Amino acid sequence: MRVRAFTDGGARGNPGPAGIGGVVYDMEGNVLAEVSEFIGHTTNNQAEYRALIETLKAAKACGATEVECYMDSQLVAKQMSREYKVKDLNLQKVFIEAYNLVQEFKSISFTHVYREKNKAADALVNKAIDAAIK
Repeated sequence: MRVRAFTDGGARGNPGPAGIGGVVYDMEGNVLAEVSEFIGHTTNNQAEYRALIETLKAAKACGATEVECYMDSQLVAKQMSREYKVKDLNLQKVFIEAYNLVQEFKSISFTHVYREKNKAADALVNKAIDAAIK
């Protein structure tokens, strides 16, 4: 089954309180799964990777074998597409976790989109952070 996954991660303060969000859609646009979680105190880039990892796990649980990933982190999209090297030692661990998870899919792509096209995932990030810091 082919799906579209939109992911986002954010930290207020960078580093700061952080959350992740993700939405898995079937090819007709129906929501199959959502991810929204507070992940503690970390950086934006760590949160972006955690969002990707947890959303891919959700896609796998839905039976996805092919995934089109969309995210507003150009860094993560380019690193996962192997266009950029992962030079930051702190990101290497989460990159490896994401890369290993990618191997479980028949096909996968990573596309950078502007924030306006990623509103659902962004809303789930803010929902998670807001609920945790009240």
